[in-house]
Amino acid sequence: MIVKDIKDIIGSERETKAPGGQWVSRRMVLASEKMGFSFHETIIYAGTKTHIHYQNHLEAVYCVSGNGKIEDLKSGKTHEIYDGIMYALNEHDEHYLYGGSEDMRLICVFNPPITGREVHDENGVYPLIKEEE
Repeated sequence: MIVKDIKDIIGSERETKAPGGQWVSRRMVLASEKMGFSFHETIIYAGTKTHIHYQNHLEAVYCVSGNGKIEDLKSGKTHEIYDGIMYALNEHDEHYLYGGSEDMRLICVFNPPITGREVHDENGVYPLIKEEE
């Protein structure tokens, strides 16, 4: 059984911050735990914009507080995000994620799981890093 307290992750090597200051991600379950997915709490800061295009991962996201919006770059559609909204990037959807009038707290699941060493490249992509067996 795995039990984690977010207070133990904040400030540890499992907390990753965007170089541009748009978000912070707290990685609660990583590939090394061999669950078949990774599980994160991510805070998107108010008034920010992040380009994301997970070409190597699928992601499901559930908003538990705050607000923002997601813009699908293929369709041009924009969707409001607030407490209770879930979105899934089931087709490796390239998008912009906007922080709204207040910080947005998101719970995220990635498949395949991330290792915790990934950072977005210039195209918003996480590289596919395999965990050592």
